[in-house]
Amino acid sequence: MTSAATTVVIIMLGLASPFTAVADPRAQVRGELDGPLRTQIERAIGEVDGPPANRFEARRRARAAMESAEALLRSEGYYQSTLEDLVEGDTAPVAIITVIPGQRFLIAPPAIRYIAPEPDPATAAEVAAEIDLQPGSPGRSVDVIAAEGRIVASLTRRGYADAETQPRRVVVDHAAYTVQPTYAIVSGELVRLDGVRLETRGPTNPDWVAALAPWVSGEVYDPEDVAELERRLLETGVYDGVGVALSPIDQTTVEGNRPVIVSLTDRPRRILEAGITASTATASPTATAATLTTAGGSGIDALWTWYNRFGRADTLRFEARLTDLDSRLGVNLSLPHWRRPGQTLALATAIVNEDTDAYRRLAFTAAADLRQRLGRTSYYSYGVGLDAGQYDESRFDPITQAPIDVSRNLAILTARGAAFMDRSNDALNPTSGYRFTANVQPTAVTGEDSLLFLKAETQVTAYLPVQDDAKTVLAGRIKLGSIVGGEELTIPADRLFYSGGGGSVRGFEYQGVGPRLPDNTPRGGLSLFEVSAEVRRDIGESFQAVAFVDAGAIGSSETPDFSNLRYAVGAGVRYKLPFGPVRFDIAMPLDKREGDAAFQIYISIGQAF
Repeated sequence: MTSAATTVVIIMLGLASPFTAVADPRAQVRGELDGPLRTQIERAIGEVDGPPANRFEARRRARAAMESAEALLRSEGYYQSTLEDLVEGDTAPVAIITVIPGQRFLIAPPAIRYIAPEPDPATAAEVAAEIDLQPGSPGRSVDVIAAEGRIVASLTRRGYADAETQPRRVVVDHAAYTVQPTYAIVSGELVRLDGVRLETRGPTNPDWVAALAPWVSGEVYDPEDVAELERRLLETGVYDGVGVALSPIDQTTVEGNRPVIVSLTDRPRRILEAGITASTATASPTATAATLTTAGGSGIDALWTWYNRFGRADTLRFEARLTDLDSRLGVNLSLPHWRRPGQTLALATAIVNEDTDAYRRLAFTAAADLRQRLGRTSYYSYGVGLDAGQYDESRFDPITQAPIDVSRNLAILTARGAAFMDRSNDALNPTSGYRFTANVQPTAVTGEDSLLFLKAETQVTAYLPVQDDAKTVLAGRIKLGSIVGGEELTIPADRLFYSGGGGSVRGFEYQGVGPRLPDNTPRGGLSLFEVSAEVRRDIGESFQAVAFVDAGAIGSSETPDFSNLRYAVGAGVRYKLPFGPVRFDIAMPLDKREGDAAFQIYISIGQAF
């Protein structure tokens, strides 16, 4: 193992080590207690910064600890405990409590007393079955209270939107050692929904909002339906705020239905944005200095966005970009909930000028895609794209292997299908779960060359918390890609696989991983393999330290080639903001080739994956 790799392994082991702190307990706990109960009592009485200064202070601490311990014991079902506070020692007094918990009280069969009007018998039976408070279980206060919340939630899910509680009666029987709760519940009347009423004025068409409702008039109220309407409005991205709520009972219609009231806070309808992107990365084959890289190269960007132009939460965006890698003039239109809820139509067209080490292209592009949301965070999409223009490619002679320049006028028609499944717990800073992405692109090329091929790629990322509260997280990523049905020299260079950069193998510049031509120009390939592993360790409330290893390979055949893997190691810092972490990474290649920089620096928002 190289010294750089050894250093990163040591960093990763250090990040995984938990920090420990020592404090004095408020009082010592004595008595015959099982381990978990003793731990709970010690946590309840708390800790102090140092020992008591005198016996008076020790006595005060002991009495406070005894009161906390007694409250904890009662909440855990120990209603006949015996406690005593003591102080031992004169010059170095020690606060002590002795605890005899006594017999634990158990739950007796709970009861529900409905205050008129009562729910129908079938609903009452279903609600009683969901109390989840088993007779004979420990008489813990938190379980008694939680069961009451489950009763109300169960009624609400079944259409009793106005269900509420009255003071409950809990009988503690010291002879039978039982705790028997009786819940007083006001279920209210069964609620049936009417349509949607948009109460705020603005550009949004009320009929379009009403069509998003996942219910029809007269259906029984379901809080998940109301929440789904709110999600459908929020996911459009054109509102600063969305409020969706059941109307008050006094607004019930003559048919006995209650409307759902929607309020919308619009974003500024027209927004002009401009930005400057800086990068010291260079395409020079002799570059050896460190580089700072950002996606897209150096240049300027301008965006003009018009929200809700057509009154249906649409987004119309005009883009102008001038950079050393990817310059373009384009327009995009997004129509959420097109024809049916959860389905988004995305239309885009642009004039593109790309200038990379491997190819240059000046082309007209157009695309139309439909994306259907599945659940809250997953989707599938399908569509078609057309690219037509001039392609200037850096290729090689298949016999002499000498680099040659090829210029072709091509029209490329691509059918596109994709699926994305997100089972992680956060979009920008995941700490648990996984994500899966798959893309398939059947492609037809015509013009100065004609061919058919299929490009497919898939990626899986996973996140595993290894400590409480996810203070340390292990994260991993693997990506595979393959092109079937075409040859490397005939497939347009922009459709080949490349690797290297902040979104793939850190430590290498853009297109810096994979085979190269004799003049050190990236060659691209027919297959792709990438893998990453990270250890993420929280430092305080706002910072996170990261150590990582990335690897990747580009192959000249349809199946991934693992014989030419390139490796990089690095470390980074994350600064946590309310919307997500700001990422700063530094990475270095372990097996430098001619043209590779000593290290690369990456700055962006969100985790690397």
